Amino acid sequence: MWLARVLVPVVVIGGWQLFTATGIVDKFFFGQPSGVWHSLVHLFQHGTAFGSIWLNLWVTIKEALYGFLLGTAAGILLGLLLGQNRFLADVIGPYIKILNSIPRIILGAIFIVAFGLGTFPKVLLAAVLVFFIVFFNAFQGVREVDPNLVANVKVLGASPLQVARHVTIPSALTWIIASLHTAFGFAIIGALVAEVLGAQHGIGLLISQAQGQFDMNTVFACMTITSVVTLVAEYLITLLERRVLAWRPPSRAEAASI
Repeated sequence: MWLARVLVPVVVIGGWQLFTATGIVDKFFFGQPSGVWHSLVHLFQHGTAFGSIWLNLWVTIKEALYGFLLGTAAGILLGLLLGQNRFLADVIGPYIKILNSIPRIILGAIFIVAFGLGTFPKVLLAAVLVFFIVFFNAFQGVREVDPNLVANVKVLGASPLQVARHVTIPSALTWIIASLHTAFGFAIIGALVAEVLGAQHGIGLLISQAQGQFDMNTVFACMTITSVVTLVAEYLITLLERRVLAWRPPSRAEAASI
């Protein structure tokens, strides 16, 4: 398995380097792995016209993290609320679907015009992307709770708050935590898109400038940096999932791996 995992990037990166070196693929338009490496070294050693790479990376991470937390909190709260109240779900549900159908780049442009080039519009766009992912999973997780289990708990005298605390929320956690693996990646996307539309610092701004100069190596270098950040976040979310869902019996796939 590990050999196959190592072989995949070796083949992809090696083939990329070979095709661009031999002229089969034009490195001006598609970059080159060796050029991407040199761009990474230059970014970390000499910085950019907009400050050090660490400053720009921190700006993007901060925007994505705030948007992730805001979107996750709003998605969980509204998902749990509408999932347990069919009347509210029928009233508000169509409007949520309408908002979800709006192209995100249009929302980003609106946020930039309305709130300027600061941090807030980037956080807002990242939160919007995260919200819908978490909301639909939380909503569906509540709807998938075993009604017989809820009825039995009510028969035992549990209040609505106790039902939510001991049955509904723990059952929906599996859906919610699963959504977080995708949600942080979308938070990064939201921050980057908003930075491309207009920013003073950030990885998205570096990508936009490199694209305008047809510097594909720097574009891929910035993509590599954000990919590493997303993988680290994915690992941390996996640790959180194992801790929060420690009570859950292992699935068939997990049991097979054991």
